[in-house]
Amino acid sequence: MSNIFFRMYLVIFALITQCLFAQNYPDGMSEGTLKINSAGVPVKIYSTTELADLNVFPDRKVDGNVLIILNESNLEPASFNYSALTLDKLKNKKYQFLDKNFRLIETPATKENITAFKYAVKSNKLIASSDQVSLETPFKIWDPSKGIVLGPITLHFYSLMFIFAFGFGYILMNRIFKIDNVNQKYLEPLFTWTLIGTILGARLGHVIFYQPELFKEDFWSVFLPISTKNGLKFTGFSGLASHGATIALIFTTLYYSFKIIKKNPFWVYDRLGIVVALGGAFVRLGNFFNSEIIGKPVDPNSPFALLFPQQSSEYGVTVPRYPSQLFEAFGYVCLFVLLWILYKKTNKKYQQGWLFGLFFIILWAIRFFVEFLKEPQGDEFIQFGGLNTGQVLSIPFMIAGVVIMIMSKKFRITQAENEKPE
Repeated sequence: MSNIFFRMYLVIFALITQCLFAQNYPDGMSEGTLKINSAGVPVKIYSTTELADLNVFPDRKVDGNVLIILNESNLEPASFNYSALTLDKLKNKKYQFLDKNFRLIETPATKENITAFKYAVKSNKLIASSDQVSLETPFKIWDPSKGIVLGPITLHFYSLMFIFAFGFGYILMNRIFKIDNVNQKYLEPLFTWTLIGTILGARLGHVIFYQPELFKEDFWSVFLPISTKNGLKFTGFSGLASHGATIALIFTTLYYSFKIIKKNPFWVYDRLGIVVALGGAFVRLGNFFNSEIIGKPVDPNSPFALLFPQQSSEYGVTVPRYPSQLFEAFGYVCLFVLLWILYKKTNKKYQQGWLFGLFFIILWAIRFFVEFLKEPQGDEFIQFGGLNTGQVLSIPFMIAGVVIMIMSKKFRITQAENEKPE
């Protein structure tokens, strides 16, 4: 059964990568229709998270009508003076301003109301305060709030997804330990070492593989959620790599296996893989909320086309793209379901390493295929045969999975041996 699932999975991803391809946007903008009452006004859509880029955009020659989606980063009260100058520049170039409900804003920008500015429109049809305005596009626009505002504190969705990943992981591992009749005292140290390995490994992996310059330019930001460039500032960890987390988890789990629970490491890896598959889906959902790890440009009429106005400028122009985070998250959910069924309904959990090997093969196959649709993360300094850094790093893990599945035949145990004597 597992071989059938595995082959179907690879075929599905192969078809996706062959059938979907990147779309070019020569002017770096997408197109939509601004509905003003019953009249449709075709517009070019522009967005950027960089205030400096927004400031120079009015000087750019653009044929036709333009709609600019303004971001929070363009209008932060902390940079009010520069933001106000940019809005004045747009106004002098005949742009009109709208709020998130497409109502006309006719008052000047102040520190108190600047965050209400959501769109800037320049068209051959002036908008009146009594007009009914809306935007129609063949693609969806993903522009959510960053989190849940609780008074002076904002609970970011990205952080919530990490909480869900570890929270559900703890509940799931607790259930697994009960099924295996293992003493619950071994659960807390596993959770602790998994947390340490995931966060530290993911952070170091990102810096080593994608931003090694941070070791020299901003050393403390590698280990702490701060930036020391241009003054001390809390930033949170803006880069985490799954390859680094995997490597770190291998070593922390070895310590846990030999020194704490005293079982074959593959026994732990088999069960940890089930939890990690589900956790990986939550992490990619967090990336989706953050508009990061986005896909390549896609045809605006594609059912997968999404515009990410809040995407970082490092990914290129803000145009409709593949939601590669959701593709990866969906793959991880399918992997979790497959591993859970095999764990619960078969005796594969007694063949130590088999589930872990399958986990490695499919997880990194998902990553490998989805990378075809992703934009590069940072500098792709590892490239081979047209493959990017993420793909090259995934190949050894897939090979390791095959080797582990073959080796697992030597590590069969009985149900009695599976249970801890306590």
